[in-house]
Amino acid sequence: MKRGLFILAKVAILLLIVLPAFGAGVFFLWNWLMPQIFGLHTVTFWQALGLVGLSWLLFRGPRIRGGGGWGRRRALRARWAAMTPEQREQFAKGLQGRCGRGAPEAQTSAGA
Repeated sequence: MKRGLFILAKVAILLLIVLPAFGAGVFFLWNWLMPQIFGLHTVTFWQALGLVGLSWLLFRGPRIRGGGGWGRRRALRARWAAMTPEQREQFAKGLQGRCGRGAPEAQTSAGA
């Protein structure tokens, strides 16, 4: 029950505050910049809101899987907490080559 109310509150905030704020931001920025820079026509508030929706679809898109990054972070923290110090060190060594902190040892010795 609590989760349903929380989701309903998030949707209400999105519809009543965030979406009109983004629409107004696009409306004012578009009408201030685009006609002078590119010679485009001005837009109405509703057209600006449509541009917000279009950009959301093009650049973010609907997320099929729920949780996003927070669910993966929680799972990683739980996994990290369950590891022994030796396992944590091994895990950190495995990440070093992936995160741009230098080439993994196996690649440097194999390439020579």
